[in-house]
Amino acid sequence: MNDTASASASKSEQAYAAVKARIVDGSYSPGYRLVLAKIAEDLGVSVVPVREAIRRLEAEGLVKFERNVGATVAGIDPTEYLYTMQTLSIVEGAATALSAPLIGPADVARARAVNAEMRECLEHFDPVRFTRLNQDFHSILFEHCPNPHILDLVHRGWNRLASLRSSTFRFVPRRAHESVDEHEALLRLIESAADADVIEKAARLHRSATLDAYLAQSNAGSVSAH
Repeated sequence: MNDTASASASKSEQAYAAVKARIVDGSYSPGYRLVLAKIAEDLGVSVVPVREAIRRLEAEGLVKFERNVGATVAGIDPTEYLYTMQTLSIVEGAATALSAPLIGPADVARARAVNAEMRECLEHFDPVRFTRLNQDFHSILFEHCPNPHILDLVHRGWNRLASLRSSTFRFVPRRAHESVDEHEALLRLIESAADADVIEKAARLHRSATLDAYLAQSNAGSVSAH
């Protein structure tokens, strides 16, 4: 790759990272119209790398193209969220159980340090930071999964939630407190070399509980709106 091509690729990567970050943290909310020229001006790049970045984000499901409107931030599809979380609870539970025998004391210490940061984050709640730390925590628990197919499904699930993760804990902040306690319980199961099915069930129920809290909140909102 020559210097010109390399510079173009890095600008595209920069635009991709910047726009994705704004979608995930809610700066660009669902339905927000992505004006390429304006984004390019904000980032100090040409329209070309921004267009490439938007195409990548469309492939990830974070952006959609509407006729006569152009590129907009994709909304939260409740059904897609439900199916993704249900699937993730199963595959991540399996990945965590398969990883458990391969998780060493250093990994547990690293996960516990992340969880401590999450606990501190609860005092002045920042849902975006909490969500990022939450992914870091779970990555430590499933990253040793020896089955590449299951691991691929877990990564796909997290990628699908990229536009939703910041909103989940924003909608159900109380769930964040329970989540941190459940993380510690998971670590204790792993430390005590609990049976794989016990770890799998705990990890699966941990994920399902976040979904249940979100659905309960959504249903309460829809009832109060009527």
